[in-house]
Amino acid sequence: GILIDFGGTIDSDGIHWFNAFSDAYAMVADVPNDLLWDAYVNTERTLGRNPIIKPTDTFCKTLQTKIALQTEYLQSKGITVIAQDTILDTCYNKVVKHISTVSKPALERIKLPMVLVTNFYGNMHTVLQEFALDHLFKDVIESAVAGVRKPDPQIFRLGVAALGLEPRETVMIGDSPDKDILPAQSIGCQIFQITPSSPLSSFPL
Repeated sequence: GILIDFGGTIDSDGIHWFNAFSDAYAMVADVPNDLLWDAYVNTERTLGRNPIIKPTDTFCKTLQTKIALQTEYLQSKGITVIAQDTILDTCYNKVVKHISTVSKPALERIKLPMVLVTNFYGNMHTVLQEFALDHLFKDVIESAVAGVRKPDPQIFRLGVAALGLEPRETVMIGDSPDKDILPAQSIGCQIFQITPSSPLSSFPL
């Protein structure tokens, strides 16, 4: 069976979301990378601590919320970013294109049962429906729902249990060495790391 990550794996084939945001911001504003990184981290921590994202929020709405929090942080540091819609459209359209042309066809070729294991905000079922991916997964183990986050190995144990298999019978597919690969490996899973040069479409069937 397959355990698979979403963010950085299905939505971007190993491109970190900070880099995606950085490229989009560069189109509309001159934001120092260190400040944008601080805004990115502050936003992720804020969303992790507070139930701002609702279960019915789409991926597009999630991105919109993130960008609003990021630009609010930048404003507090004296940097005004007014073209939020341009940043949103750039990021979202890339994800839509990538999932529809790369990730979805690759996932549909995998005939083993799959469970999604992701650090997300409680709206992953809505997101999967948004991208017409919901039929591909036996179950979803989502940090905001499960009450445990990567890199805690327990979240991978929950995924293995959802498959009804032993860890040695599963492969974890993810982009992050620290959050996906090493903790899954530590409980006995096989691993496949996603990078721009080793995309999801290269997973050996």
